[in-house]
Parts: sequence; C-alpha cells; structure tokens
Amino acid sequence: MKIDQNEEAVVIVGSGAGGGTLAYELTKKGIPVVVLEAGPYLRNEDYVNNEWEAFNQMAWLDPRTTSGSWRITTDFPNLPTWIVKAVGGTTTHWSGATPRFKEHEFKARSTYGRVEGANLLDWPITKEDLDPYYERAEIAMGSTHTHGRKPLPANNNYKVFANGAERIGYKHYATGPYATNAEEYDGRPASIQDGFNFQGDKNKSKWSTLVREIPRAEDTGLLDLRSDCQVVQITHDASGRADSVLYLDDEGNLHRQAAKLVAVAGNSIETPRLLLMSATAMFPDGLANSSGQVGRNYMRHTTGSVFSRFDKPVRMYRGETMAGVIADESIHNPDRGFVGGYYLETISLGPAFLASFADPGAWGADFAEIMNAYLNTAGLWVIGEDMPQESNRITLNSAVTDKNGLPVPNVNFDDHANDVAMRDHGYQQAEKLYNSVGAVGSHRAPPYPSTHNLGTSRMSARPEDGVVDQWGRTHDIPNLFVSDGSVFTTGAAANPTLTIVALAIRQAEYIADQLKTGGI
Repeated sequence: MKIDQNEEAVVIVGSGAGGGTLAYELTKKGIPVVVLEAGPYLRNEDYVNNEWEAFNQMAWLDPRTTSGSWRITTDFPNLPTWIVKAVGGTTTHWSGATPRFKEHEFKARSTYGRVEGANLLDWPITKEDLDPYYERAEIAMGSTHTHGRKPLPANNNYKVFANGAERIGYKHYATGPYATNAEEYDGRPASIQDGFNFQGDKNKSKWSTLVREIPRAEDTGLLDLRSDCQVVQITHDASGRADSVLYLDDEGNLHRQAAKLVAVAGNSIETPRLLLMSATAMFPDGLANSSGQVGRNYMRHTTGSVFSRFDKPVRMYRGETMAGVIADESIHNPDRGFVGGYYLETISLGPAFLASFADPGAWGADFAEIMNAYLNTAGLWVIGEDMPQESNRITLNSAVTDKNGLPVPNVNFDDHANDVAMRDHGYQQAEKLYNSVGAVGSHRAPPYPSTHNLGTSRMSARPEDGVVDQWGRTHDIPNLFVSDGSVFTTGAAANPTLTIVALAIRQAEYIADQLKTGGI
C-alpha cells in the first residue's frame, strides 16, 4: 500500500521488535501505517553464513562516539552497540532467548531500596499487567518451553553447561525458553541446528519481525514500508502536537510524511538522538524532554563471557549458538554482594569473532592458548540487571557528523559498583561450573559492544521522572509514542526482546482504542 505523503498517517520509525510488532498489530486492526526503516530490506536468503561478512552486511555501522570508563571506549570506540540496520532491526541478530521479567524487577526501587549512584524507579506497570501480553508474545514468537512447545535439543555446548550446573547445585536450567523452532510452527520450519545463525537466520526457524510481523502486515494491504529512509526530525504544530516526520532517502533527498501519530522505535541510541535532534523553540531541549530524562539512564545489561578449555573436543560451534539458560541466579539476594540478579546462557563464537572479542588487543602465548584450544572450548554468557544512572546517557556530538552532516550520538557509560560485583560473581560461578566438569583452563572475556540497549526514554508514573507513561505515550506530546527498549524503567535480568514485543502488543491496543475514541 502506498500512502500519500500529505495524508496524515500513523508513522512508525523503525521495524524491529517494537516497531515491527506495533505495525502488524495496528494493520490487522484495520489501521494504515507508514514504517520508515533506516536500513535496507534484506531477506533471509540474502544472509551469508560467515561472521564478519554477515556483520558488515547487517550491522549499524554509521559513526558513533563513546566516552566513560567502560572498556568499549578503548576497544571499540566507534562501535558502542552491536545492532542491525535493516528491515526487522535487531530481531534479525539475536540469540532468541525469551525469559519473562520477574515480579520484583518491575519494582526495583521498592525492592532494592536506595542504591547509591543508581537512579532506580519502579515501573508504572506490574508483571500482572503485562502477563497477558507475555502470553500473546510467546505464542507469536514460538517460545519453547511455553504453551506446550517442544524444547530445542541439547547440543554439546549445552551438555557441558548442564552437567556443570547439576554438579554445583543449580536446579533451574534448560535449553530454553527460546524463540527458535524445535519443530515446525506458525509457518516456520524446525531448526536445522546451523551454528552462528544468531546473525542472520537463512532457515527462518528463528522468530524475527522480518519473518513474521512485517510480511503479515504487508498482507493486510495497509502497510507502507519504506526502507533506506533515515528519519532526521519530528516536527510539530503550533499547539505542540507532532504533525510530520522528515526523512532522507538512500540518495540523500529530503521528504516529509504528514502524521497524526508518531511512534519512535529506533533502538535506545537512535530514539533519543531523534528526539534531541527535533528540538525547537517550543521544545529547546528536544521533544518529550521537559524532565531532562531523554537520553539518560542508558542501560546495556551487565555482561561478560567465560570460555573454558577441556582435554577433549566440545565443538561448541555445532547447533544453535545460544541454546541453554540457567536461571538460579536471576533472583534478588543481596547476600551475594549486589542487588538484582543474572542469568547464565550458553554462547559460541566462531574463530574470527573469538579472536576479536575474547580479549581485544591481546597477543602472545596466552592469547594463542585460547585460539589453539578452540575445538575443545565451551562458552557461556553472563547477563544481568545493570543499574540505571543519570550520567550514563546518549547525547549529540556536534563535533562528529554522519554522511548527512548531522551530529552523531555519543554513548557515555560507566559501570556501577553493583554491576562490577554482579559480573565478578557471574565469572566465579561460571568457572566453578566448568571446573566441576574438568576444565583445564578458563578465560574471562570482557563485555562485547552492546546488544541490549535499554532506557534513555523511560516509563514513569510522574512526568518529572521519565519520558513516557505506562503506554509508551510521551508525557509532553499526546500523539508521540516510544515503542522500543528505550522505555524500560529498569533493565531486569532477562533478555529484553520478549518484553519489548509484549509492550508493543499492549501499546497497539491502547493506540487503536485512542484513535477510535478520539483520545489522541
């Protein structure tokens, strides 16, 4: 469907977990939608099963800058995030893990109390509010271990992981939940256990909005999807309501799309960047920023990996890249020396990626030992709740511009002491796990460029504390919404995609009702 640029439309910026889901949920309710996606329309058959080639094909490589004490500033100063610039967004580059938030994680301020240096806040919604939408999201995505869905089979990396978990006393471990099919489901085939498909799944067994939501929205005849279109400004009328978006096509030509409603789902870097770039005399600090919170409270999860060597082959590269979760540590137990919790999840990197990310800049005998033991290596990832801090933020760096002459986003991040304590605990538990099954050596890999980008436009009950309300509607502008991980009030321990999708389904119901009743 082609929507006239002068026709006031529902305009969604971004086609990933939030934007793609919102587009489908609205179009199936009979609401025409324009989706503006900055990247190309890559199809599954376009993917290449080669890590670096796939990275350069899919990754968001526009210039960005970094600051702060996190190691990324030194190791990858131009790549703070490892996300996708293409139709489907970062749902085309993800592990597929789909745990739900726990009840206490919606109430971090009430549960954890005052944590010095952290800008903790309770969500304006509860787990009970979101549970019906978690159900719908799990069914849509095909999450294993839920709703009678068959689990993924155990690969060798998982077998080492699970045996170690049992020996050190963990009770809650399994090959999921993951949104990757163990058997045919919802028109998608079963996994063929192709390693490294977390960066482009040619087989379509892993859920993404590229595979499910975008095609179904197109089938309604109500989606106008425009790829290679970078939104550069949201404009507003004299009353302060959003009235259009300005975007550049792949040739650099400027276009204007009239809008009756705008939903921004550009990931937690591009979303605040767009709001800040849209500043006007009425909104001198950027749109929806009367609280000063746009861009602040950036979270990227507390992460780190452990790769352990054995005297026999493991071949961690066989089977799904991530196909195992230990949930025992995803509780709040301050006796461990930190608030919040974390998961342990299997991970595998190919030789090229392992060489790049295991210890960036390393060389010599210790590094050679890591690479020489590749065949005999097992790996896992620590992923836990990091603390929101006002100083961890996205700002505009006017000293560096992109190809269009626009200021690039700067990502500033410092670990909170709680983050460090949690990561260290995770490293220790991972090594204990692997040692229990005969590891002959282990290596602690530092955090990679961020894949879980959260916060920066957070939900809050009070306008002065955040950017959006419980529906993702900005406190300042009634027809401007945020529809991605930016809205997370706190990060929780769980991988965020399931929650982003659940929130988008819930938001779509609200928007449809508001459009019908004239509330927008």
